[in-house]
Amino acid sequence: MKQIVLLFLFFPMMIWSQSNFDKAEKLFKEEKYEQAQPIFEVLLKTDPTNLKIIEYLGDIAGSRKSWEEAIRYYEKLKDLKPTEANYFYKYGGATGMRALEVNKFRALGMIDEIRESFEKAIKLDPGHIDSRWALVELYMKLPRIVGGSEGKAIRYSNELLKLSPIDGYMSRGRIEEYYKRYHSAELQYKKAIAIGGSVRSYQMLADLYKNKMNQPERARITLEDLKKRN
Repeated sequence: MKQIVLLFLFFPMMIWSQSNFDKAEKLFKEEKYEQAQPIFEVLLKTDPTNLKIIEYLGDIAGSRKSWEEAIRYYEKLKDLKPTEANYFYKYGGATGMRALEVNKFRALGMIDEIRESFEKAIKLDPGHIDSRWALVELYMKLPRIVGGSEGKAIRYSNELLKLSPIDGYMSRGRIEEYYKRYHSAELQYKKAIAIGGSVRSYQMLADLYKNKMNQPERARITLEDLKKRN
């Protein structure tokens, strides 16, 4: 009898929670983050280990570039479910963005944690594409004295090539562009377009033409080709 009474007491609360979660999730997907956030925060108080609510709040913090807040949420996700690759990827990404805001000495102390987070994501999910992209960017941009390496960036680009040829060619193009080998970058982006024609590959090639090779007309033609394909 007691169990039946408790069920009737908690049933309305469960309905309220689900209804409000659905409402907040809808607002989030519509990018109405300011409206979604307070609803998720109330829900978290009643369900403090709900992974989805925590992740949404972390993503909302990230959308505002509140990286320390995002880090706290993603760190909690890692602790609650240390087998989920995407939580380590998001934690590493938020930490990396925070590192760009602090002084250089503090940022240097964050590098290992950033790198290890992305590597952990790959270990948990060998097919994790975004973490490899992040490591390409990290090794490409880090000074050599603290571990930066074009060779390591290329290594992860090659891994991307095996998993997703489009991402492989685009990431290699990104490396070539970063090191000012613009014609090689152009070739890689064109390879990505030839096999998949993704919007991003067209945009990267157009940006290369316009901002690095001083060829605005070719940039315009590239974007026109994109419009025709879509």
